[in-house]
Amino acid sequence: MTSYAVVIPTLVRDTLADCLAALAAATGPHPEAIVLVDDRPEPGAADPGTLEHALTVLGDLRARTTVVTSGGLGPAAARNAGLRTVTAPWVAFLDDDVQVGPHWYTQLVHDLKEAPPDTAGVQGVITVPLPGGRRPTDWERGTAGLARARWITADMAYRTEALRQVGGFDERFPRAFREDADLALRLLDAGWRIRRGRRTTLHPVRPASRWASLTQQRGNADDALMRHLHGPDWWDKAVAPRGRIRRHAAITAAGAAACALAATGHRRAAGACALGWAAGTAEFARARIVPGPRTREEVTTMLVTSVAIPPAATWHRLAGAWRHRNAPAWRETVR
Repeated sequence: MTSYAVVIPTLVRDTLADCLAALAAATGPHPEAIVLVDDRPEPGAADPGTLEHALTVLGDLRARTTVVTSGGLGPAAARNAGLRTVTAPWVAFLDDDVQVGPHWYTQLVHDLKEAPPDTAGVQGVITVPLPGGRRPTDWERGTAGLARARWITADMAYRTEALRQVGGFDERFPRAFREDADLALRLLDAGWRIRRGRRTTLHPVRPASRWASLTQQRGNADDALMRHLHGPDWWDKAVAPRGRIRRHAAITAAGAAACALAATGHRRAAGACALGWAAGTAEFARARIVPGPRTREEVTTMLVTSVAIPPAATWHRLAGAWRHRNAPAWRETVR
């Protein structure tokens, strides 16, 4: 039988109990070990009983489960911390907000047995349920994009040997963003292959703040690191959507120029730049509003965040480019 371990980085959110309950209910050959990596900065300070309560749903799998801490350094560092405890030849990474399918263990073992020797990883099939009876919100559409994403660690199995060969996850990626694509590109560069399996995992849309889209702009700093490490064509290599960073930069530049020109008395030029800023912002807002439910709350959120996102995205991209300008290739050794 193909031996494997499961590693789940977690901030001990409310979704963790559902994730573990789905693992407990699934049928098939159980993992050699389940490793929960508590990535809270102070694991014992907040809701100390929440993790223990979540663990109770594992039933017989509780005896195979260990908990390690990673100090709040982010999911990349948390997965490396879990990987260091693994002795099985395969490790399956799950996020703590997914729910594996009822036959996940059987399907996973089948996926791993079918993997040729040069295959480093086998990706699971992610499904994102969307509400019926109305159009999805901007946040829901963003989550639904995970079903089409390559190499996401919501459900991704890797050979332990391959991960250790390339040094594991690059811990300079502090968010659950781009660290998976970076790892995959390094494995492909090392001569490994990655394929898609048949096992299925559900990724529900979790509740989020109306300002979540603004907070997500921090990921533009990670895009800057990806460009530095993998070149300007990394988008094509990773088969990732390029996004709107160029448009965001143009809108931000137009707005900044309008303010500067107005302050120096160049009213006509300032007006032209302000018109460009307004047109770009309006187009961005419309692109986000039209596919959505168009409720008053959603439209208000889209209007406000569409004004704030371009400068936030531009700032994080520039800050990331400066911060990572001399970043070397990742050389961490996962023992």
